[in-house]
Amino acid sequence: MRGEVVVVDDVAGEFAERFIEAFHARTSEQFSVALSGGETARHCYERLAAEGEQVDWWAVDVYWGDERCVPPDSDESNERLVRDALLERVGAAGNVHPMRCEDGADSYQLKIGDLGRFDFIHLGIGPDGHTASLFPGSDAMDSGQGRLVVMNTDPAGLNPYERMTLTIKAINRAHLVVVTVEGVEKADAMARIAAGEDLPPNELDPERLVWLLNPAAASRMNRPA
Repeated sequence: MRGEVVVVDDVAGEFAERFIEAFHARTSEQFSVALSGGETARHCYERLAAEGEQVDWWAVDVYWGDERCVPPDSDESNERLVRDALLERVGAAGNVHPMRCEDGADSYQLKIGDLGRFDFIHLGIGPDGHTASLFPGSDAMDSGQGRLVVMNTDPAGLNPYERMTLTIKAINRAHLVVVTVEGVEKADAMARIAAGEDLPPNELDPERLVWLLNPAAASRMNRPA
């Protein structure tokens, strides 16, 4: 397991602080971010929005790390989550680039290719050990394909819907990746990741990787899963 592990009671608050710090340390005019889905992400974005006056949102370009192939107004849509929890609350962003399955992975890959490297990527993990929509044993984990964006499904059938997702290659080009994990339901997955099991998060190797865990999520990391 690579990266810095930080265990805190207030994951969302720590996330907001890390985001704001990275924004002010940026080396170019625009700050490119790829955002995530899930309830932990929602908490993080709501906290970030509450402290949003510390960020010039016109200088932030928003992308997504993954998306379910559902309508953008669906409750299952990561786009909707980010808009509801963050973008509509701060009222502005430089450029917004939602993932739309009907446009295909090639279209989003061109956007990512033009961008080069993300400044900041936010990820979570699932109880099965997936991150973004990179599921254990899925086609998207084939490092030989050399792509930045792919369509993917969960071969175990635990996670519904076809997905569009950044690949490990795209994520690992980032300057900073922050992974937020909350809840005892993620504790076994974190123990397996910490033990070095062959799971997608153990392929993460960006310039800088930070794990923000609450005590419940970290509770089994020093014991067998």
